[in-house]
Amino acid sequence: MKILILGAGQVGSSVAAALASENSDITVVDVDVGRLRDLAERLDLRTVVGHASLPSVLGHAGAEDADLVIAVTSSDEVNLIACQVCDTVFKTPTKIARLREMEYLQHPELIHRGRSSVDVAISPEALVCQHVQRLIEYPGALQVLDFADGRAQLVAVRAVLGGALVGHQIKELRAHLPVGVDARVAAIFRAGAPILPQGNTVIEVDDEVFFLADRRNIRTVMAELRRQEKPVKRIFIAGGGNIGRSLAKTLEAQFSVKILERSRERAKSIAEDLTNSIVLVGDCADEDLLREENIDQTDVYCALTNDDEANILSAMLAKRMGCPRVISLINRPAYAELVEGGSIDIAVSPQQVTLGALLTYIRQGTMVRVHSLRRGMAEAIEAVAVGDRRTSKVIGRGIEELELPPAATIGGLVRGEKLLIAHHDVIVEPNDHVIVFLMDKRQLPQVEALFRADATWI
Repeated sequence: MKILILGAGQVGSSVAAALASENSDITVVDVDVGRLRDLAERLDLRTVVGHASLPSVLGHAGAEDADLVIAVTSSDEVNLIACQVCDTVFKTPTKIARLREMEYLQHPELIHRGRSSVDVAISPEALVCQHVQRLIEYPGALQVLDFADGRAQLVAVRAVLGGALVGHQIKELRAHLPVGVDARVAAIFRAGAPILPQGNTVIEVDDEVFFLADRRNIRTVMAELRRQEKPVKRIFIAGGGNIGRSLAKTLEAQFSVKILERSRERAKSIAEDLTNSIVLVGDCADEDLLREENIDQTDVYCALTNDDEANILSAMLAKRMGCPRVISLINRPAYAELVEGGSIDIAVSPQQVTLGALLTYIRQGTMVRVHSLRRGMAEAIEAVAVGDRRTSKVIGRGIEELELPPAATIGGLVRGEKLLIAHHDVIVEPNDHVIVFLMDKRQLPQVEALFRADATWI
């Protein structure tokens, strides 16, 4: 597959790194020679220097025979024009554009597969807002991901001392759960390294445990791995940018929300837009201001400014002053790895959240949903079983019969409205949504081949 990535910023670089090991022919375009040089030194790809919206640059980059264009420059307008040029001049089949301005997204005629120059629009701000909202709704969760339109959810939690299952084998989970509730531990990360869970695997303190369950049972399963968390009522948001503003607007009907913005003019604009939130003007690292606003009585502190250092420092300050749970937006992966799990409970990486959405459209065949886990170390994939027993390698076969690569495991499958946890006697049927966890992305081609229907396969 030939992929053209426009923009070598944080998102573009993350996408290039994620795809470089998957036998794709990748070309990256950017005006910054230094960024391109760094990418070329780290990854096996081609780079082109120039403005991403110019036909001459796109032609030189190979837009004419590209299968997919991903426009993720820092300018919405450049992304839109680049997709227009690729569509009208080079007839590129699929065009994905990152758009930050909500007004563009509110006009569907600009984004419509087959009827406009942009087939898919990705909004990092909207994705991050949704991601943080889920973390607030499920106290104690590190990641909450949807499959099959939300009928099943994958949740990551950190196992803590006092959790009912900590120190016990995974196979004991079913005995702890109420009748009618089922779940599957799909992945474990211990000291940053992935562990493929077996029935006799013992859950240890500080393990990052990913489990799959029906969305109605998530809190029940979480209680087995963590002490019961008190419900969230009060939220403090530092940063009134697009993400902070959208999050406050989403949450204010359900929670008591305060939002802090440094700019007085922007704070005034935010106050006019919100109906039930308190808008403050000031510095998120001002200890006196946080104390006056009773940060120790706040349930969740969200540092969502566009400055990594400010987010880290203010989140650490809020934690030290008594806020039980702090979430920080951090763009630099090295920073996120350094601080998460210490004084900062959750480090949210915009490029990793965006990467999962992009991978969903990049993966070929029956892969309908892809989530990036643990900053790209692993993936959770939703694949649809298509064909019949003659043409498919999975349909009509039990979970234990499937020829999965060593680093892959099946967590469950969604059939209609019901999630079936992947026990050995579950038989895959046509149109089942199968949820696969892959710990080594080098084995992705084997997973793709397993779910690919072939008229000649018997």
